[in-house]
Amino acid sequence: MDVSGTRSADANSGARAAITTTARQLLVKLGAGGLSPAAVAHESGLSVSEVEAVFPHRDDLLTALLIDAYNDSGAAMEEADLAARDAGASAGARLLAVTRALRRWSFANPGEFTLVYGSPVPGYHAPQETVPPASRTPAVLAGIVRSALEAGELTAPRRAVPGPPLLLPEAVQLFGGVPEAPFSDVIERGIVLWSGLIGLLVFQVFSRTHDSVRDEAAFFDYAVAVAAEGIGLVVPLGQKNTD
Repeated sequence: MDVSGTRSADANSGARAAITTTARQLLVKLGAGGLSPAAVAHESGLSVSEVEAVFPHRDDLLTALLIDAYNDSGAAMEEADLAARDAGASAGARLLAVTRALRRWSFANPGEFTLVYGSPVPGYHAPQETVPPASRTPAVLAGIVRSALEAGELTAPRRAVPGPPLLLPEAVQLFGGVPEAPFSDVIERGIVLWSGLIGLLVFQVFSRTHDSVRDEAAFFDYAVAVAAEGIGLVVPLGQKNTD
């Protein structure tokens, strides 16, 4: 029985894991701009050629880290949503659960969070293969909003987005189509919710709210609830956030 191929695959898998683990540590120390095969080799004890055998260029390594970060954070949200649904939670409670899960992931992985949501890395352009993993976060949010709409849990907005639709086809596809009035602008409102969530996390992870509020975890819940009002969804508050 020839097991040479299996051994080679195992070796490659082990090398990849060692390299990406070291690279995540360097994200915190040096930032994404400081990553390179040479820097990873120096920190990990591998040779540059060993690193480049797995990730020939810096951009290959950044892409792998991006995909891992998007998948890990998306999985955290999906697992939180599944648990909330299994518990019979309302759409508002599900939203709170998944946003708390993303907050936990963000604080536990500040280097990856910064890579994903911080300043662009000079000279790097994320390839198309990062799009499906990146879509997992908005897909979770869209699924909750869609469920709320179908269950009659949304309050109709007082005013619609003026003018023609502002959406790209990809956003409509992700949500599953444009709802009828009076909820025809719920996708736009969902994007506002999504962007506000990421902005709130940037403020908290980068310590922009610590000198303004006494309890940042409680403020996070409150901010999510306020943002959810923009799509007509009630988020229940009162249960202490221990994150």
